[in-house]
Formats: sequence, C-alpha cells, structure tokens
Amino acid sequence: MKVAANSLRKGAVVDREGKLYVVLSAQNIQPGKGTPVTQLDMRRISDGVKVSERYRTTETVERAIVDDRPHTFLYEDGEGFHFMNPETYDQLVASKDVIGDAAPYLQEGMTVTLSTHDDAAIAIELPRLATFEVVDTEPAVKNQTASSSYKPAMLSNGLRTLVPPYIAVGTRIVVLTEDGSYQERAKD
Repeated sequence: MKVAANSLRKGAVVDREGKLYVVLSAQNIQPGKGTPVTQLDMRRISDGVKVSERYRTTETVERAIVDDRPHTFLYEDGEGFHFMNPETYDQLVASKDVIGDAAPYLQEGMTVTLSTHDDAAIAIELPRLATFEVVDTEPAVKNQTASSSYKPAMLSNGLRTLVPPYIAVGTRIVVLTEDGSYQERAKD
C-alpha cells in the first residue's frame, strides 16, 4: 500500500526493495525556500542496519502490511522477550534488537502493542505512562520550594530520572515512557 512519506510516524513499517524497515524517527523539514522534505531514520528488520533517508513530501513509499495487536509481556530470558496474545494465548519471542530502548520499561503483565509480520515481532509500542518505585535519591533539603529544582533519582527499573525535591525513597512515581521523565506521584 503506497502512502505519502510525510504521513509516516515512529513505529511504521515500510517496504524498500523487498526489505522491511521500521521507522525510528520521522521529521518533517520545511525550509524557508524550496520543497519540504521528510527525514526518516529507519532500521532494517532482517539485520538491524540503520539507514537515514530523505523524501520529498510529494513522494510515496510502500507501507508493509503488519499486524498490530495487544500482547501481554511475560518475561525476559536468554532467548529474548516473551509475549502472549491474550485472545489466542499464543506466545511470541521478540529479540533485544526489536525491543531496543523499551526494555527497561517492560513490567511483567504489562499490555503493549506488538507489530508482527509473518508471525515475527518487528516493532513494539509501549503504553504512554508507567509506574516505578524510587529506590535511591538525595534527601529533601529544608526550605527548598517544590518548583525550584529537580534532583536525580534511581528507579526500580534501573533508569535515572529527575524528580521534585519532595519525592523520597520508596515513593511510587509515574514516568513518561518516551523519555523517562517524571509526570506525577502514583495514586496507588
């Protein structure tokens, strides 16, 4: 199916010369003079090679037919990341290359959208927000206002983020899965 290059977003899968590529980032560039272009950073699914392409907004690309379904994350082992289709109970293994930066955010029982092509996982889409516990942070400084600054904190998933000064060790917080930034205290 042919689609305009400027309509592609992160996670889309395109077919170039019979090989499948997943879009890692898509940026529409509007120069002051000349034709607008779309810059696509992509990863070849078969071997993980990254490529960068520019398309004029009038150009079309072949979008691959992929199956996007919700899957439940089960566990990770030496084989890869194991997911289960909640409708059919079929299990699927995704490699570390497919999961990429999403790996630290995966929690047992989390529902994600997995894109598959010929029964092989090719891309993952995480929920927008995830909840983690703060396992290490500096103590709050007295008379420091909440809006003045943020302090570094280590989360239970091993990632570092910046949190407001009133957040203490043991507090559960909600982070944005796109960049790991603090959103709010968990309401549980």
